[in-house]
Amino acid sequence: MQDSYSELIKLLLPEIIVEYFELTSYKKGDEVLHIFLKEINSIPKEYRPYKLSSKGFFDEITVQDFPIRGHQVYLHIT
Repeated sequence: MQDSYSELIKLLLPEIIVEYFELTSYKKGDEVLHIFLKEINSIPKEYRPYKLSSKGFFDEITVQDFPIRGHQVYLHIT
Protein backbone atom coordinates (compact mmCIF):
# COMPACT_ATOMS: atom_id res chain seq x y z
CA MET A 1 0.00 0.00 0.00
CA GLN A 2 1.15 3.59 -0.39
CA ASP A 3 3.79 4.94 1.97
CA SER A 4 1.42 7.59 3.32
CA TYR A 5 -0.99 4.88 4.48
CA SER A 6 1.88 2.98 6.09
CA GLU A 7 2.90 6.05 8.08
CA LEU A 8 -0.68 6.67 9.16
CA ILE A 9 -1.25 3.08 10.24
CA LYS A 10 1.87 3.29 12.46
CA LEU A 11 0.06 5.96 14.48
CA LEU A 12 -3.10 3.88 14.87
CA LEU A 13 -1.85 0.36 15.58
CA PRO A 14 0.61 -1.12 18.09
CA GLU A 15 4.24 -1.34 16.92
CA ILE A 16 4.27 -5.15 16.94
CA ILE A 17 1.32 -5.26 14.52
CA VAL A 18 3.04 -2.82 12.16
CA GLU A 19 6.29 -4.79 12.37
CA TYR A 20 4.83 -8.20 11.45
CA PHE A 21 1.81 -7.28 9.30
CA GLU A 22 1.23 -5.13 6.22
CA LEU A 23 -1.86 -3.10 5.46
CA THR A 24 -3.54 -4.54 2.36
CA SER A 25 -6.76 -2.50 2.30
CA TYR A 26 -9.43 -0.80 4.35
CA LYS A 27 -13.17 -0.12 4.11
CA LYS A 28 -14.87 2.79 5.82
CA GLY A 29 -18.59 2.76 6.42
CA ASP A 30 -20.84 5.24 8.20
CA GLU A 31 -19.90 4.02 11.67
CA VAL A 32 -17.48 1.14 10.99
CA LEU A 33 -13.85 0.95 9.86
CA HIS A 34 -12.45 -2.36 8.60
CA ILE A 35 -8.65 -2.65 8.37
CA PHE A 36 -7.23 -5.64 6.47
CA LEU A 37 -3.76 -6.86 7.47
CA LYS A 38 -1.64 -9.66 6.05
CA GLU A 39 1.18 -11.34 7.96
CA ILE A 40 4.63 -10.72 6.51
CA ASN A 41 6.35 -14.02 5.73
CA SER A 42 9.63 -13.41 7.54
CA ILE A 43 11.44 -15.01 10.46
CA PRO A 44 11.86 -12.82 13.57
CA LYS A 45 15.49 -11.97 14.39
CA GLU A 46 15.56 -14.01 17.57
CA TYR A 47 14.60 -17.22 15.69
CA ARG A 48 16.89 -16.90 12.65
CA PRO A 49 19.70 -19.11 14.08
CA TYR A 50 17.26 -22.05 14.38
CA LYS A 51 16.14 -24.38 11.61
CA LEU A 52 12.43 -23.67 11.16
CA SER A 53 9.77 -25.31 9.03
CA SER A 54 6.76 -23.33 7.85
CA LYS A 55 3.39 -24.99 8.34
CA GLY A 56 1.50 -22.25 6.50
CA PHE A 57 -0.84 -19.60 7.83
CA PHE A 58 -4.16 -19.73 9.62
CA ASP A 59 -7.47 -18.54 8.17
CA GLU A 60 -8.43 -14.89 8.55
CA ILE A 61 -9.57 -13.77 11.99
CA THR A 62 -11.44 -10.60 12.90
CA VAL A 63 -10.59 -8.66 16.05
CA GLN A 64 -12.59 -5.70 17.32
CA ASP A 65 -10.24 -2.88 18.32
CA PHE A 66 -10.79 0.38 20.19
CA PRO A 67 -13.05 2.89 18.42
CA ILE A 68 -11.47 5.69 16.39
CA ARG A 69 -13.38 8.97 16.20
CA GLY A 70 -16.75 7.33 16.80
CA HIS A 71 -16.15 4.46 14.37
CA GLN A 72 -16.09 0.83 15.45
CA VAL A 73 -12.79 -0.68 14.29
CA TYR A 74 -12.35 -4.25 13.08
CA LEU A 75 -8.95 -5.71 12.22
CA HIS A 76 -9.11 -8.52 9.66
CA ILE A 77 -5.85 -10.42 10.11
CA THR A 78 -4.61 -13.07 7.68
